[in-house]
Amino acid sequence: MGQKVNPISFRMGTTSTWQSRWFANGYKYRQFLAEDIQIREILMRKLKPAGIARVEIERYLGKLKIMIYVARPGVLIGRGGSGLTELKRFLKDELRIKDDNSLEVIPMDLKSPDLSAYLVAQNVSEQLIRRLPAQRVMNQAVERVLRAGAKGVRVVLAGRIGGAEIARREWKQSGSMPLHSLRSDIDFASVPALTKSGYVGVQVWIHKGEAEI
Repeated sequence: MGQKVNPISFRMGTTSTWQSRWFANGYKYRQFLAEDIQIREILMRKLKPAGIARVEIERYLGKLKIMIYVARPGVLIGRGGSGLTELKRFLKDELRIKDDNSLEVIPMDLKSPDLSAYLVAQNVSEQLIRRLPAQRVMNQAVERVLRAGAKGVRVVLAGRIGGAEIARREWKQSGSMPLHSLRSDIDFASVPALTKSGYVGVQVWIHKGEAEI
């Protein structure tokens, strides 16, 4: 079962938590859900140079708190906090928020970007788009993740790898990957690479050790 579902969803409520934390009924639920999707799409596109890994959203008592996890917080914050102020103003315009105090944007620093499955998958995807050899790209990604302190890592590519006529699936794994154990802290991400031959799927699993339950 652990290999057939998203490892993060599989551990939701035990070692993983929700990236959107709020409660609403009826129309408000639909509105908040659509707004969360819009916020993530905007930030993932706008803050790509800052090495954005994920966005967590909390709502309570008419307030919206957005926590942005980035590898390079200096790029997000800017000189004297100008970048953060500009981003907050941009989000207020996009979401049509009038109250200044109802929106809070908090930059969070990723201590080890090489342990973020999304950033690793994005890096692999960008190298495939530049037509670098797939085996070399996977080997380098696995080595970087293990050097960062991971217990195990798996990288899977699927599609017309290297412009091949027939699609195939290639993978590289090193270390342990206990997908069935709920105690294991597994990070997972899937980022497609749009090459000249079509999409190549990139999936990354990173085992960070055992989490406290």
